[in-house]
Amino acid sequence: MTKAEKAKRIEAVLDSLYPSPGIPLDHKDAYTLLVATVLSAQCTDERVNQVAPVLFARARTPEAMARVPVAEIRRIIRPCGLATAKGKAIAGLSRVIAKAHGGRVPDTFEELEALPGVGHKTASVVMSQAFDKPAFPVDTHIHRLAARWGLSSGRSVTETERDLKRLYPERSWLKLHLQLIHFGREHCPARGHDFASCPICSFAAKKIRRS
Repeated sequence: MTKAEKAKRIEAVLDSLYPSPGIPLDHKDAYTLLVATVLSAQCTDERVNQVAPVLFARARTPEAMARVPVAEIRRIIRPCGLATAKGKAIAGLSRVIAKAHGGRVPDTFEELEALPGVGHKTASVVMSQAFDKPAFPVDTHIHRLAARWGLSSGRSVTETERDLKRLYPERSWLKLHLQLIHFGREHCPARGHDFASCPICSFAAKKIRRS
């Protein structure tokens, strides 16, 4: 089976399991998605979905968030971990959006990645999920699965993103991104996984084994 054939078969399995995959992070607009994505670093989506509403009850817009003391933001988001860095990022990006972008989240990679605390993965999530623009965010689940199935070298998330974009057409990037996240969490854990019984590893893994 060629890599292209394997990729197509993987997509068919994902389509059967997740025909309409939902976005894991609850949000109302581009700004709340951006903040929730910042909070999700090294934190579960479930925890973010519990904490973010408390933060947005305090400040719902960039202009309002920019007026909240950083110490208060940190206190609210502490359950998500990395509160010092995330609080600084949320306060900083809110100020920039309010002052430089008229309170609207920018919709280009260049402008998003220029915001405090916003890297390429976070920008990709916002571009694809908020603005419906071509992007393929690669998180730890996607990076791990692509390497496990031989779709990418696994050397870096940058290479994984590049390889997956080459294998799949733009129109499928957002859906596949979400499908892979759900599959990695529900069917294909990093450890204690039975490759032979997995609906994808059983044919796609570079080496079928029990781990």
